[in-house]
Amino acid sequence: MKLLMRRLLSSNADNTFDSWIKLMFDFLSQKFSSLFTHLTGQNRLTEANIEDTLVKIQDSLLEADVPHGLIEQFIASVKAEVIGKKVLGSLKPGEQLLKVVHERLLHFLGGNNSVQFAFQLPSVVMVMGLQGSGKTTSVAKMAHLVTQQAQQRGKSRRILLASVDFYRPAAIDQLEVLAQQVGVSFYRSSQKDPVKAAVDIYAHYQKEGFELLFLDTAGRLHIDTALLQELRDIDARLRPRYKVLVLDAMTGQESLNVAQTFDQHVGFNHAILSKMDSDTRGGAAFSFRYTLQKPIVYVGVGEKIGDLEQFYPDRMAGRILGMGDMLSLAEKASASIKESEQKKMYASLTQGKLTLQDFADQLGMMGKLGSLTQLSKYMPGMGGLNLTPEMLEKGEQELKRFKAVIGSMTSKERIYPRLLDASRKQRIAKGAGVTVADVNGLLTRFEQTQQFAKMFKGSGRFPKLFQ
Repeated sequence: MKLLMRRLLSSNADNTFDSWIKLMFDFLSQKFSSLFTHLTGQNRLTEANIEDTLVKIQDSLLEADVPHGLIEQFIASVKAEVIGKKVLGSLKPGEQLLKVVHERLLHFLGGNNSVQFAFQLPSVVMVMGLQGSGKTTSVAKMAHLVTQQAQQRGKSRRILLASVDFYRPAAIDQLEVLAQQVGVSFYRSSQKDPVKAAVDIYAHYQKEGFELLFLDTAGRLHIDTALLQELRDIDARLRPRYKVLVLDAMTGQESLNVAQTFDQHVGFNHAILSKMDSDTRGGAAFSFRYTLQKPIVYVGVGEKIGDLEQFYPDRMAGRILGMGDMLSLAEKASASIKESEQKKMYASLTQGKLTLQDFADQLGMMGKLGSLTQLSKYMPGMGGLNLTPEMLEKGEQELKRFKAVIGSMTSKERIYPRLLDASRKQRIAKGAGVTVADVNGLLTRFEQTQQFAKMFKGSGRFPKLFQ
């Protein structure tokens, strides 16, 4: 299935959805991915011939809100690795510099750690962060992720969510609703003092034999002494195995200041970067991981309960350099799309008999994986396409039109599109609220996809693709 989705999405990028895929955007990837093609004809990397590229890297990191001192360390480390080095025969000069920049990025982001993070059982997870950081939502997302991972192994988990956030109106009610959505237990303490409530919640957790307690603590708009003392008191009474700090990736360098203050006064051992799907520029991850030397375990990539991903430094480094992250996309596809749907699509592609219904199913699968903006972050080479938010929005609208057009067809028309004469096209256009030209545009895209499927059937490459 992983390779199927890679092929589906890459084929969309190259053929069927080319005009849409070109509408995608990612800040650092866009900045970095075009920097390494200009170094040509050099047999040795010198300070002179890489200077222009390194200046552009420096500017890109500054725009991404990485602290200046950290950028200087990064550039110096790259220079130390490449200057004076002979270009290897198998590489182009730009490729050799790209390789070193990737290695240094990987080091700054936490090294080549590909081990999946998992909470030990039983455990108390104390979740901290400022108001607006996405703390409460992250609590529910973690519970959902643990539940999903257990179900994939044929197991279940007894998870309890609770909150001592008495400062934000409706915070506890919000968590109760989220617990219902996730399908885990929720407990509301009758105590009104945060520390006493935390002790009461912990007693309930132990009495009922839960395996995991995610405790949402109070936030503030800004860090203050009372907040830090309250967190220290709860920490002292519960001794949680995990103290997770949720940081808003959109706040850039400010998130680093917040993390340093929490670390000095309360301490934490893991972090979540939230809102990574927004117009964030990667600077928060870059700065936090290298400066504090603490692991980022998850990143929030959307508003839905399932929009939480494990943070893999190597995958993030690849995204920043425009190499994409097809492994994470394939994992997302496996978790979001039923196996029966995968097999059905595989069969239609391998048999070279793609119908408009299959085409509609493809659009549906794409929708399950996220918006075009989200998908673009996983695609190799998207950063260099100079995509703007306006172009992305146009692509999203075109997707909606195509779905409406297919939705206005009969089942027979979806299987036999050759039936679509002028009269039928007018009826479909009227039903979908579009023009006949839009209907013809969809049919053109569909024919391109059909040709692509036939090409792969004829090449005999499918057996290798689906291994």
